[in-house]
Amino acid sequence: MNRARAVMTIGAVAVLLLSWTSLTASGGSAQELDADNDGGFRDRRVQRGPYRLHVRERPGSGPAIVLMHGFPDNHHLYDRLVPYLPGRHVVVFDFLGWGESDKPRDYDYTFANQEGDLDAVVSALGLDRVLLVPHAASGPAAINWALGHPDRVAAIVALNTFYSAVPDAPPNPPEAIRLFSDPAFARLTEHFAESPREFRWLYDFQVGGFIRNADVRRKFVPLLYRQFEDHPSTLRPFLELNADLLSAVAANTQRAPELQLFPAPVRTVFGEGDQYLSPAQGRGLAALFPRSEAFTVAGANHFPQLDAPAEVARLILTTPQ
Repeated sequence: MNRARAVMTIGAVAVLLLSWTSLTASGGSAQELDADNDGGFRDRRVQRGPYRLHVRERPGSGPAIVLMHGFPDNHHLYDRLVPYLPGRHVVVFDFLGWGESDKPRDYDYTFANQEGDLDAVVSALGLDRVLLVPHAASGPAAINWALGHPDRVAAIVALNTFYSAVPDAPPNPPEAIRLFSDPAFARLTEHFAESPREFRWLYDFQVGGFIRNADVRRKFVPLLYRQFEDHPSTLRPFLELNADLLSAVAANTQRAPELQLFPAPVRTVFGEGDQYLSPAQGRGLAALFPRSEAFTVAGANHFPQLDAPAEVARLILTTPQ
């Protein structure tokens, strides 16, 4: 993928990026911000070089369940799921550029760097073994990190995610992702990016379609969009990750044979109504691993953790470890 296209697009939307923060390191590698026990969670700041990742951690038993968001969303994607994981050690965080994490201006937002974000969180919190729960675009970061640290992974539960090209399940990216990741549509995507109103319309159309339950949709679409209205905004990370998408999938396809050697259990958990990352994609991804199971969640679309949190939690908690 031509990253020059991302630079051109970002230049065209500079009017939206009114200010940027560049925070330097302070204190230890994992700084506790407050004692706000919202559901037993504590907000923390984890250093990633000169930048800081927003992390929420709840102490508990078992390998830490690390919940990972995709794009264009953030840690709030798991707000409805975590109450169904009582007593377990749970970690949820925002990648750099997303949610409440830093959004540095001079930074390459790539899938490889998201793997580094995950490593920073696991290392800073001193997590010995983890149960990784990636969703959508965080699949590459989770799987590549797991390949490099197989002894530290208790299991993977992949929610409507992707990694590489999958035999017999051709890719079908969401319309907005297909639009922004294809250089042929550069002029059109620049137009969307330059207009907050039209970009918001596109976001509501795409992300709203990911959620089956109307009440949940009304609550979470505005909540997840808020990061695009912040200053600095999540717009730049969104554009750059789209520009990196096809090359990341191609690189992972070259690594796909390594998955057959992965020792930990893997479950794929896909919403039955997902038009983009379908249950067929989930079965194809599971088939790449030697110890795997594929599950389909009834009554759920692309965000099963929002549409069917109790069932998704059950499948996480019953995964062999």
